[in-house]
Amino acid sequence: MVTERTARLLLSNGGEAALEMTVEPWAETHQIPPKRTWVVVTHSSAADGSWAGVLHGDEPFQVDHRPESLTVWVNGNCFHLGDADGTAIDAADWQCPARGSAP
Repeated sequence: MVTERTARLLLSNGGEAALEMTVEPWAETHQIPPKRTWVVVTHSSAADGSWAGVLHGDEPFQVDHRPESLTVWVNGNCFHLGDADGTAIDAADWQCPARGSAP
C-alpha cells in the first residue's frame, strides 16, 4: 500500500516581465521572474496516495493560463515552491513533509 505520493510541476516564464502565479486553494500569489523556472511540489492527501483531481480524479495539478498570469490548482494536501535548482522560494510549507524531489 502506498502511503504518500509526491508530484512536481515545472512552471517557466519565458517572457520579459514577471508572471503572476496564484496557488489555489490557498490564494497564495507570487511573481515568477522573467527567464526563470519554478517548481510547485505537492503531496498526496489520501492514505492510498491518490489525488483528489478536479477533472479525472487522478491529477495532482490543474493550470489555468492567462496572458499575464496563471493559476495553479494543487490537489494535494499542501504545497511548497522552489526554483529549478531546489532553492526554496517561499518559507511557508503548509505542513508539508520534508522538502524534496519526487522520485
